[in-house]
Amino acid sequence: MTGTGYNYYRVKLLLFFFCGWLLGAVPGRAQARTDAADSLLTALNQALAHKKDYDGQRLNRIAVLTADFASSEVPNNTKFDLALRIYDEYKAFKYDSAFVYCQKITRLAEQLKDPEKIEVAKLKLAFVLLSSGLFKETFDTLDGIDPRRLTPADKQSFYFLKARAFSDLGDFNQDQTYRPAYYTKALAFADTALQFSRPGSYEYLSVQEFRAQKTNNLAAGAAVYRQLRRLPRLSLHQLAVSASTTAYLYELAGQDDKAFELLLVSAIADVKSATKETTALVKLSDYCYRQGDLKNAYAFIKEAREDAAFYKARQRQIEMSHVSSIIEGQKINIIENQRKSLKTFAIIMTLLAAVVIGFAVVSFRQLRKLRKAGHLIFATNRQLQERNGELRQLNDGLNEANKIKEEYIGFYFHNNSQYIDKIETLKKRLDNLLTSKQYAGVQKLMDGVNIKTERNELLKGFDSVFLRLFPNFITQFNALFHEDERIRLPEDHLLTTELRIFALIRLGIADSEQISRMLGYSINTIYTYKTRVKNRSFLPNEEFEAGIQAIEAV
Repeated sequence: MTGTGYNYYRVKLLLFFFCGWLLGAVPGRAQARTDAADSLLTALNQALAHKKDYDGQRLNRIAVLTADFASSEVPNNTKFDLALRIYDEYKAFKYDSAFVYCQKITRLAEQLKDPEKIEVAKLKLAFVLLSSGLFKETFDTLDGIDPRRLTPADKQSFYFLKARAFSDLGDFNQDQTYRPAYYTKALAFADTALQFSRPGSYEYLSVQEFRAQKTNNLAAGAAVYRQLRRLPRLSLHQLAVSASTTAYLYELAGQDDKAFELLLVSAIADVKSATKETTALVKLSDYCYRQGDLKNAYAFIKEAREDAAFYKARQRQIEMSHVSSIIEGQKINIIENQRKSLKTFAIIMTLLAAVVIGFAVVSFRQLRKLRKAGHLIFATNRQLQERNGELRQLNDGLNEANKIKEEYIGFYFHNNSQYIDKIETLKKRLDNLLTSKQYAGVQKLMDGVNIKTERNELLKGFDSVFLRLFPNFITQFNALFHEDERIRLPEDHLLTTELRIFALIRLGIADSEQISRMLGYSINTIYTYKTRVKNRSFLPNEEFEAGIQAIEAV
């Protein structure tokens, strides 16, 4: 290894170890987690990556239901059932739409004049009002419901909703004076809800889990959760609610690892079921922050804010504002620490840069000399290429000219030979006729000579030779005209007079007087033909003959 290469290697090695130190010094690195938590965390991030797909599945279901609902042929009883199904899709997905369908349910119930359906409509409205954080409106609506008109299942939903409303109000107020009274009412209504629940059903177990949460009974809550997981038709949304509730109990018991795992289960189920009214992601963000995993903490709180804003869950937005501000503040602190580390890094890099610049100066001087030599070689090579190009063009032109000359020398030598033979034969016959004084035969012989026919034969031979040298002449000639001005020849014709004039020009015969003698026309006729053809072309008159000269030979 050369001295320069060895020094460069040392610089790279020093830079590598410094970057390793810098990355190790960055605060906010995550603490170790259990294998189960890591696996669930990976699953959650994968689910979040496909969040739009899960949302799309729910929107597709809604689109099918709303299309059926919009049909004018559907009776009101069926429309009421369809509206309930659409409401069920929206209730944990989007408050505005759920509220709209609550109003539609209410109008349909009133049109049907069905007391039970009217009370059900109020119950559905109370649920979405509570989910959105409108506590006063929730209690006003609940107070307006007559539970005597509800079915046992709807009575269970009514009393459990009242329990949830007092519980959520106590959590929201965070006041130790009034909260115990709210919790007492919540438990009382939960006990009433149990009376209308079938033992062992999801509804029964969810109330039991709610009671365990409010009484901080971890053993009871964990037992209920295990029972819920064994239910044969447990939905993702039901799993999310149960796991989140049980996680709260483990958190109170100080078992953060177990609480973290259950929150991950809840969040995954929420994402896959396209549920926006949720708390799992907010709590997960707080857990990740406390564990030093700022990356996931920031990602989860961002997703939670988007979900809350999409659903319009007011109390959720207020609850997460505190966590969000803490995480944002910590993120700023980390950025500041990184800035300080980068400043130190910049100083070291400046010193390293000075060393590199020293090597660069030496290298630059050598490269400059090589570059000058390279420019000289390049310029010389370019000149040679240009000269070669010029020579190739000149050679091509000479080859073309030589070929034309060879063809036409042969053509005219052959034609002249034929004409000499004809003249010799004619002379012999004249001599014989004059010797024998057959003057009438002389006149007859002279009458048999047709100059026009001979000229046409000559021009026909010229056309054949020319088109053999320029097979694309007519096509390229027509390319100088618009479609309607192009020359179209009959099958038995080679060249017209107009084409023949410009064929001679392509061969280099530009003198009109010479062309007139060769073709047997007056010079005025030649001028007329040339002017008429040029006027039909889309090229300017002064450029037309240059276009003819550009027509390529074989």
